[in-house]
Amino acid sequence: MTVHHLNEILLIGAAVLLVAVVAVRLASRSGLPTLLIYLGIGVAIGQDGLFGFTFDNVELTQVLGYAALVVILAEGGLGTKWHEIKPVMPIAAVLSTIGVVVSVVITAAAAHYAVGLDWRQSLIIGAVVSSTDAAAVFSVLRNVPLPKRITGVLEAESGFNDAPVVIMVVAFSANGPIDPWYHLLGETLLELAIGAAIGLAVGWLGAYGLKHVALPASGLYPIAVMAIAVAAYAAGAMAHGSGFLAVYTAALVLGNAKLPHRPATRGFAEGLGWIAQIGLFVLLGLLVTPHELGDDIVPALIIGLFLTVLARPAEVVISLLPFRVPWREQALMSWAGLRGAVPIVLATIPMVAGVSESRRIFNIVFVLVIFYTLVQGPTLPWLARRLRLGDGSGPSDLGIESAPLERLRGHLLSVAIPEGSRMHGVEVNELRLPTGAAVTLVVRDGASFVPLPSTSLRRGDELLVVTTDPVRDAAEERLRAVGRGGKLAGWLEERGTPRQK
Repeated sequence: MTVHHLNEILLIGAAVLLVAVVAVRLASRSGLPTLLIYLGIGVAIGQDGLFGFTFDNVELTQVLGYAALVVILAEGGLGTKWHEIKPVMPIAAVLSTIGVVVSVVITAAAAHYAVGLDWRQSLIIGAVVSSTDAAAVFSVLRNVPLPKRITGVLEAESGFNDAPVVIMVVAFSANGPIDPWYHLLGETLLELAIGAAIGLAVGWLGAYGLKHVALPASGLYPIAVMAIAVAAYAAGAMAHGSGFLAVYTAALVLGNAKLPHRPATRGFAEGLGWIAQIGLFVLLGLLVTPHELGDDIVPALIIGLFLTVLARPAEVVISLLPFRVPWREQALMSWAGLRGAVPIVLATIPMVAGVSESRRIFNIVFVLVIFYTLVQGPTLPWLARRLRLGDGSGPSDLGIESAPLERLRGHLLSVAIPEGSRMHGVEVNELRLPTGAAVTLVVRDGASFVPLPSTSLRRGDELLVVTTDPVRDAAEERLRAVGRGGKLAGWLEERGTPRQK
C-alpha cells in the first residue's frame, strides 16, 4: 500500500464518519434508529452502490464485529446505573435465559414449517434473531419518559442475552450432529457462570487498583478502564466462559465504582462506542449484496412476523409469569424487542463455519432486521403513549455532569434544568443543599450571573454547583429530589433515587 492509497482510505473514512455523525441528527428527528442509516451508508458505497466497492471477507467481518461488540458492551456496562437495574435483575435474568429459549423454539419452528428451511438452518436463525439491542430501543425512546422498571429491564436484558445467544449459534453452526438439549443447557450455564465470575473479579480488581494507584495524567484513566473491560472479555473467552457476559459485567462494576475522572471516562467510552457502532454497521452494509436479497425478502418477512407477533410476546409473557408486571408494561416490552447489530454479526458465524445455505441465512437476517426495525422503531413512542406509559406527565430528571477538583478535594457539578422539572420556581436557598455545597453560577439565556439566595430558578437554566468530596453524592441526590418533588422534596418522601413503579 502506497502513501497515496493510505491518504485515499483516510479521506473516505473521515467522510464516512462525518456523514454518520450528521446522520445522528437526522435519526433523532425522524425517530429511526441510527443503525439503519449506518447500514445504508455501507450499502451505498458497496458493490451495488455509488462507489462499487467490493467487500466479501466474512472472516474479517466476524473478527471486527466481535471487537466492536466488545467495545459496545463495555460502553453499555459503564453507562448502566446499578440502582436502576438492581430491582429488575431477576426479570432480566429470566428473559435472557428462559425467554431466549422460548424465542428460539418458536422462531425456529416458524422457519422450518412456514418457510421450509431444514432444522439446523431454522435453529440458527431462531438463535441469531433472539438477541435484542438496547441502542436501537433507546434511540427511539430517548424522548419518551418511561417507568424505570421498563427501561431497566430492556437495558439489562440486552446486555445479558448476547451471551447465551452466541453460545447457541456457535453450537448450532458446529460440524456434526447437534448436541442433546440437556448437554447444551449444561454447557450454556457453565459458560455463563464462568463469564460472570471472571467479569465480577476483573471489574472489582480493576476498580480497586484504579482507586489506589495515582496515574500521572487524567487521560490515562479512561484508557485503563477500557483496557480492563477488554481484558475481562479475553480472560472469559480463554477460560471457556462467556466473554461477552464477562466484559459487560466488568464494565458494570467499573461504571458504578467511584473511580477518578468518571465523566472523562464516560465520555471516552461513549466516543469509542459510537465509532464501534458506525464502523460495524457500515462494514455489515458493505458485506451484504443487495441484488441477492430478492428471493429472501418473503421468507424474512414471514419469519419476522412470527418473531414479532408470537415469539417475542410469548417470551415476555412466559418469562414474567412469576413476577407481577402489568399487562401494559408487558405489551410495550414485547414490541420493544428491537434487533440491531448483534443478529447480523452472529449471522456471519455459520458462514465462517461453512454451514449449508449460510449466505441465505445472512440475507434473511439482514432483511428481517431492516424491515422490522423500520416498522417497530417509529411506532414505539406512539405505542408508549397509547398504553399511557410515555405521556410525559411525570417530571423530567435533571441532567447532571460531575468533574473532580482533585487538588481542592471537591467536585464541580453541572446541572441542566429540563422542561417539566419541578425545580422551576424554586429559590436557591430552598434547595437546602448539604453544608459544603453551594450554587456558584447560573447560566440563563446565554448570560451567566452569580445567584443570590433569593434567585428563582427556571426551566432551561444551567447551574454550577461546587461541593466538597464528603457531600458530593448527597448534593446530587438532593438536586435530583428537588427536580422531581419541588421545594417540598423530603417532606413528601421524594428522594434522589426514583421509586420503582
